[in-house]
Amino acid sequence: MESSTSSDTAPAVASDEGMVYAHIARQPILDRQQRIVGYELLARESATSTQAPAQHTRASDTALLFHALSSIASENLFGDKLAFINVRLEDLGAEHLEIVFPERIVLELPRAPGDDAGSIAAAAEAMQALRDKGFRLAAGVHVLTAPYSAWLPHLSYLQLDVRALPAGALPVLMRRLAAVPSLRVIAEKVETQEAFQEYHDAGVPLFQGYYFARPQTVSAKVVNPAYTTVLQLIDLVNKHAEVPRIEEVLKHDPTLSFKLLRYINSSGFGLMSEVTSFRHAVVILGYKKLLRWLVLLLATTPGSSAASSQARVAITRGRMMELLVQGQLSPEDCDNAFVVGVFSMLDVMLGVPLERALQEITLADQVVLALRDRQGTFGPYLQIALACEREDWDEIDLHAGLLGLSQRTVAMSHLEALAWAENLGI
Repeated sequence: MESSTSSDTAPAVASDEGMVYAHIARQPILDRQQRIVGYELLARESATSTQAPAQHTRASDTALLFHALSSIASENLFGDKLAFINVRLEDLGAEHLEIVFPERIVLELPRAPGDDAGSIAAAAEAMQALRDKGFRLAAGVHVLTAPYSAWLPHLSYLQLDVRALPAGALPVLMRRLAAVPSLRVIAEKVETQEAFQEYHDAGVPLFQGYYFARPQTVSAKVVNPAYTTVLQLIDLVNKHAEVPRIEEVLKHDPTLSFKLLRYINSSGFGLMSEVTSFRHAVVILGYKKLLRWLVLLLATTPGSSAASSQARVAITRGRMMELLVQGQLSPEDCDNAFVVGVFSMLDVMLGVPLERALQEITLADQVVLALRDRQGTFGPYLQIALACEREDWDEIDLHAGLLGLSQRTVAMSHLEALAWAENLGI
């Protein structure tokens, strides 16, 4: 656990020459056979920073967790392992903890300032609620002192700083912990072979420190949706609008759609099956969790954010493809055709190669085939949309003829898609 000071100021996401990035470091936690069981996630101000930001706030914790799920694919951070995340005692009931799948998250609790009895008691009550939801909790050796006795039943992990433990105290500590078998010890700041061997021989089950690996920073470009679209969705969800209405608004902003699908398919959400359509995502999330996610998205989206010209091109492609397949394919395929068009500029919007972008989001196989190879069910429709942008009539005639589409159908679909994007105000 890294320590830092508290403040009400939210840290800015790092920016470089107009490009905005989120940076999160991870350090593995290993078992006695040095197999990774989890990662501690640590806030970083830049890709090269080795320390946490000076300010540790609810806003910074919210940003870290949100970016871990929605900006940086959590598969790149902790995969199918546990994620250990710092949290302030006063934030144990905060909204940002509602957007994750609790059984994948371990919350690391700090010591109460001045061992204040009121703060300790309030935290114990909140800890019970978190345990009931499925979270696991961790804290330092201070919980073995009398003021923190109410915390012990709620903890799953004891974080032990090997550099701070007095010489000869380890055997005594381990004998005491034998009376609390549910509490697993993590030997932290293990920096030498000798330290690892000593704590391994003492029976400590888990380890973390420079001896195994230094924290490695994972960075990703932050793509912000249109601010007004997020506000509109919050309003609709608050009103419990029909799912198709919410889905329609999602279609207006490709970056928002990308974030939503990546979030719901992330390791931190914990679904057993993949979600590949907006409607399915809304149904699976439900109004309550979707609202919380949107509110956190709003908190991490600059008010000046606007849909870019790239987004306009992408949603025009999506709408055109949706129109082209109507009457030829199933309603589900119409949705997938829209997804193909919207995500056909993922590499441009994210600033990464398409292959890497596709690794960060779960999509139907035919959607991926169209995006990557311009083949499969939707490949020819995407080829037509791209040819219309280039005004390549020979290419249009070729693919339209293979699909049995007339030139008039293609032209009308393109015009209607352009008008649709125009009416959105993008």
